[in-house]
Amino acid sequence: MKTFILMMKAGLVFGLLILASCKKTSNDNDGDNKTNDSGGSGGGDNNTPGCTATKADAESIAIFPADNAWNKDISGSAIDPYNTQIIDALKGYSIKADFGSGIWEGSPIGIPYVVVCGNQTKYSVTFRGDGDDDNYGDQSDKGPYAIPLNAPIEGNGAGDAHVISVDKDNRILYELYNANVNGNHWEASSGAIFDLKTNTLRTDTWTSADGAGLPIFPGLVRYEEIVKGEIDHPIRFTLEKPNVKPAYISPARHKVNSTGGQYSLPFGARIRLKSSFNISSYSATNQVILKAMKKYGLILADIGSNLFITGAPDDRWNNDDLRKLGNVKGSDFEVVKFN
Repeated sequence: MKTFILMMKAGLVFGLLILASCKKTSNDNDGDNKTNDSGGSGGGDNNTPGCTATKADAESIAIFPADNAWNKDISGSAIDPYNTQIIDALKGYSIKADFGSGIWEGSPIGIPYVVVCGNQTKYSVTFRGDGDDDNYGDQSDKGPYAIPLNAPIEGNGAGDAHVISVDKDNRILYELYNANVNGNHWEASSGAIFDLKTNTLRTDTWTSADGAGLPIFPGLVRYEEIVKGEIDHPIRFTLEKPNVKPAYISPARHKVNSTGGQYSLPFGARIRLKSSFNISSYSATNQVILKAMKKYGLILADIGSNLFITGAPDDRWNNDDLRKLGNVKGSDFEVVKFN
């Protein structure tokens, strides 16, 4: 599932900041809206009077309990016995920030999200397949979903078309994949609802809005975290199918038809930046990101371009500065023990 690959020509990858990993072809359906503006800063819709939610509000709530895997410091965790072999396959790749400011191919760069109040109107979701992907409604939470009908859609509806809403008051996370608005409701290929107050995992073998059955929002690099001065969670990243074992480990719940062998990573696996990696020459912004890579690592969440890390679009990102993260190579990481 969700093996959405856009292979970039080497010259473009080197010369341009951001390309969308997991890219698909846009599907225009009569009467459907898959072009919601992805540049919003948060908030609800006309059915939520008095709501003043902002993206900053999402940084003031606990994202899962303190003992949750998403909050675990893995800087001192054991190294996997197959670390050398796994990293050998990744050593030639560079970190790529799959987020930034401005517009790329007609849409903001990254996976957007909206923050809503507890009185946000909930809408039904019709799960369906389309020309982009299949129907995974049998592995989706039925809803309804507290996602405004004007919520930003990743890629303005092209590509994976993720939609994310964070209810700051009830601490509930709502996520859709391959989504569009149709009249007074949402349509999507899959969807998941996460109670951020608990450690409850999805049903075993179920996907989510992400290939690994993980939530997306907790793994995003968000500019509000830069303002806060700390990223306190693992960062979502992708690998191509030959580098992903057709398996998963907790907290992931789902696998895909990938082709990686013994010396590859399953969904849910983490790699961390070596403690010896010198970050002193990087900007303050990039140091926040690199420190998180050392303390919380990267968590493998889906099929995509190798070592692409995922974040949310924001006009405050400096794309030229983010590009410097490309100096970090696969050889600068080590695999946290899972074998």
